Amino acid sequence: MDSAIDRIMHTYDLLANHTAAASAEARARVTDYVAKLFEAGEKDMHRLTVCGLTYLRELDGRNDPVKAGFTGL
Repeated sequence: MDSAIDRIMHTYDLLANHTAAASAEARARVTDYVAKLFEAGEKDMHRLTVCGLTYLRELDGRNDPVKAGFTGL
């Protein structure tokens, strides 16, 4: 689980510039999320990584077209 979290954070930090405080907060949140997935039975590191990255992107609004400025025009 720790290697999945390290991989998530490494990839997430490459996607965008974050302050150290924002990165620490993201790590804490994704650690809780991945721990829940792990306890629920997900043991595949690759799936945990993808789920964790998706979770972080949803938190910061990158997956929301409205927050990203897409108007549909």
